Amino acid sequence: MRAKEIYDGHADLWVRNGPILLSDYSARPRVLELCGNVSGMSILDLGCGEGYVGRQLAQKGAASVMGYDVSDGMIEGAKKSAAEAGLAHLSYAVSDLRKAQFGDPNDPVDLVVAVFLFNYMDSASMSGILERIRKVLKPGGRFIFTVPHPLLPWIKPAQKPFYMRPEGGYLSAVDVAFPGRIWRRDGASVEVQAVHKTFTTYFNALAAAGFTAMPHVEELHITAEHVALDPDFFGPLVDLPLHVAFSLTS
Repeated sequence: MRAKEIYDGHADLWVRNGPILLSDYSARPRVLELCGNVSGMSILDLGCGEGYVGRQLAQKGAASVMGYDVSDGMIEGAKKSAAEAGLAHLSYAVSDLRKAQFGDPNDPVDLVVAVFLFNYMDSASMSGILERIRKVLKPGGRFIFTVPHPLLPWIKPAQKPFYMRPEGGYLSAVDVAFPGRIWRRDGASVEVQAVHKTFTTYFNALAAAGFTAMPHVEELHITAEHVALDPDFFGPLVDLPLHVAFSLTS
């Protein structure tokens, strides 16, 4: 799996205790806001990486957070960071979610988050995971996920601090993997990937998985506060749709 190669190769560049990656500013804070009050909740963190979001959910009062990621290096970093933070109610497993089971329908959870997971797999794999997510959620449970904005590869030049290089057209390139790169504020960069999907792809997959309510959808972007913090870093991204956040109730 390409994601495993990418993240095992530079897991150390992802481990952090505060915001440093672009998406730590432009996406993850909004995910946490969408999660709302998580006190006492049971949570699955799919594609958890080194556990950055899961640790914050645990610190906000979640009763348990179970993280899954395909990268051994990222899970190793997640376990180390959780231990250093004294977060005993965090658990992790190395898992290729396209194939492995996660959660237990007989012991459903309150919340599932998947922050930049689906951009590393094709539509069929995503659809299978979505079906399993719906089955492990409690009635009224919530599912929140983010992906790169489908249009970004065509409207953002291949320059820092974030880009995806498209291959083909917006409609014809569904399930084509686009290489990309995302920069940290300290100047280091990490490789990323987006297996392209359109908005129609996501909406159809959610409906096919049994999510019947209309999702709440937000196009995430750089704000004036970001630019004031670091004009050189954030300025090139002003007025561009970087990511999309979906929030659903089971």
